[in-house]
Amino acid sequence: MSLPEFFRDEAAAGFDPASASTILTVDLDAIAANYRHLRSIGGGADVAGVVKADAYGLGLAPVAETLACAGCTTFFVTDTDEGIALRVALPGATIYVTNGLTPGAAALYRGHGLRPCLGSLAEVEEWRKVASHAGMALPAALHFDTGMSRLGFDEVEAARLTAEPALIAGIDVTLVMSHLACSDEPEHPLNAIQLARFKPIRDAFASRPASFANSGGALLGPDYCFDLIRSGYGLYGGTSGPGPSPFRPAVRLETRVLQIRDVPPGITAGYGATWEARGPRRLATLATGYADGYFRSLAASGRVYVGGHYAPLAGRVSMDLLTVDLTGVPEGAVKRGDFAELIGPHVTLDEVADRAGTIGYEVLTRLGDRAKRLYTGGHLTVPES
Repeated sequence: MSLPEFFRDEAAAGFDPASASTILTVDLDAIAANYRHLRSIGGGADVAGVVKADAYGLGLAPVAETLACAGCTTFFVTDTDEGIALRVALPGATIYVTNGLTPGAAALYRGHGLRPCLGSLAEVEEWRKVASHAGMALPAALHFDTGMSRLGFDEVEAARLTAEPALIAGIDVTLVMSHLACSDEPEHPLNAIQLARFKPIRDAFASRPASFANSGGALLGPDYCFDLIRSGYGLYGGTSGPGPSPFRPAVRLETRVLQIRDVPPGITAGYGATWEARGPRRLATLATGYADGYFRSLAASGRVYVGGHYAPLAGRVSMDLLTVDLTGVPEGAVKRGDFAELIGPHVTLDEVADRAGTIGYEVLTRLGDRAKRLYTGGHLTVPES
């Protein structure tokens, strides 16, 4: 499949880095490579793209179309709004809505060809009635809770579904699924417990495709992969377990150096005067803050890579700005207008998450809209429309 017109049209628009204070670069080739890697380790399982939350903050349309070019035909979103937006980008895709069937919204699902992940008997009853009224079987996934205690049929409801086939009469069950709670911890005992709970459910619906593993689950081995892997974080280059990541980094965040100044001992920096120069220091102010999704908590331990060296943060992160200490960087290595790496090959996504006291998923999904987004891959440089 060739690259879609979306990319060719946008590539013609050009991109002038001189106009950008902050640039978020998304490597579409890396996303496609991560998709292919997951297919290679899945023991024959297909791989679906989880593109909820605007493809984890990286852009629904360009990411989904990249995955489609790589062979992906099945996608998961959170709600109908995301599903409708994805349907515009990919008219022929199979789209599942993980939050299930919103009460009274069945017409939206039908009208846009969205498949709810049904996780309660109330949802099953409503979808069954819609199917009866339509005079045709309507597709849906059945979502079973095996250990998350979040969404999905509990043990009692699961027993009823398997014992009373009439409950799902008129529903075309196109997928049976559950969700791992601890896939990023390979040794956690709940992984094996959930697998043991899911197997009899899968056996009860043996003629239907089954989905159990996310990116981390796929790394647990073929026993967890079944027919369909639902991959999100791994596609975007995140580590889904201990040790080196098997996934290619797909994101780079860089921001402009706005000002450099030398300060004497005793000078403080930032709100609250929480940082004080213990000697002569050289400081740089950068054009990113917490309004751009850069965590305020990084003030205590964050660092950037600039001028070929690491520089720690100095003082609190502001709404639009942050300050770093350049004292350890050779004089002249950094000048006004240069870019500093906030996320990239030297300061990884997972390092930023660890230093912020969170996870890479949150780092990605909190990246603001002010950064100029640059999509690269397939010999194209594609600016955001």
